[in-house]
Amino acid sequence: MSRYQTFDILQRANAQLRDTVHLNSGIQLAAWFNRGVRVTNLSDHHTLSLYIADGYDTWHKTSHGWRNGGGPDRFCLMPAGTESTWDVRADLSFVHLYCTEIQLRQLAEQTWDRSPAQLNLDQQVFADDDRITQLYRHFLLSCDWQQPANQLMLSSASTLLLTHLLRQYSEVQWQLPQVRGGLAPAVQRRIIEFIDAQLDQPLTLAVLAQEAALSEFHFARMFRYAMGEAPHQFVMRRRMLRAQQLLVQSQLPLTEIALRCGFYSASHFSNRFRQVHGVSPSVYRKGVG
Repeated sequence: MSRYQTFDILQRANAQLRDTVHLNSGIQLAAWFNRGVRVTNLSDHHTLSLYIADGYDTWHKTSHGWRNGGGPDRFCLMPAGTESTWDVRADLSFVHLYCTEIQLRQLAEQTWDRSPAQLNLDQQVFADDDRITQLYRHFLLSCDWQQPANQLMLSSASTLLLTHLLRQYSEVQWQLPQVRGGLAPAVQRRIIEFIDAQLDQPLTLAVLAQEAALSEFHFARMFRYAMGEAPHQFVMRRRMLRAQQLLVQSQLPLTEIALRCGFYSASHFSNRFRQVHGVSPSVYRKGVG
């Protein structure tokens, strides 16, 4: 598991860590709150930062003096080896995504089936990008990071974010490959069987793509073409279907059903089940009993 220097720098600066998760790919997400801190960042990895709330009195040191421009949905991109100094004078809530140069290059090679000669990200400070905001808010901020059932959504969103960074903020100006058609019938059957057999596990996009012998980029798009929905949507629907079956066909306690469907807490399972079916699992069980 990668140890990210920016994460350690913020902890030493007494920033408040509100949540963090390591994805199976090695990428790390971290949600922070900061106030009244001046910190210099220099690391051997890339950091993508999105301001979630406040940040209006956050300042960045430039060669011409201090500059501010923070606020909700502004983002900063701090490439590996780039030093930056920040003065957070008032409240700032933000999310970081950390990845290594190796991880980013592997993603580029898997997506385009070739290796870029150069792979340098462009530093961005207090920038706007609707695509980054959409992915952060719709995926990363909409679920409980600690629930294994959400790993697939988190890993899918992280892959989309990094692919976007490669295309918009690096020398890699290649068009995304065209994906025509879906998964071969035999591969589709194997993936569905694999998913159904692993519903109690924290499935990720990398795991499913490896099972299909495809890159994450190609797998995600071919799966959507074949199934009519994204992998994380399909997997969550299968988890809910398994839960329905167990509620009707067994007398297992809700905690056990939650675990068998990939949820590590009965409360999270109940909340998700209620979102989908409009009633709690216990009410659903009584209604069909």
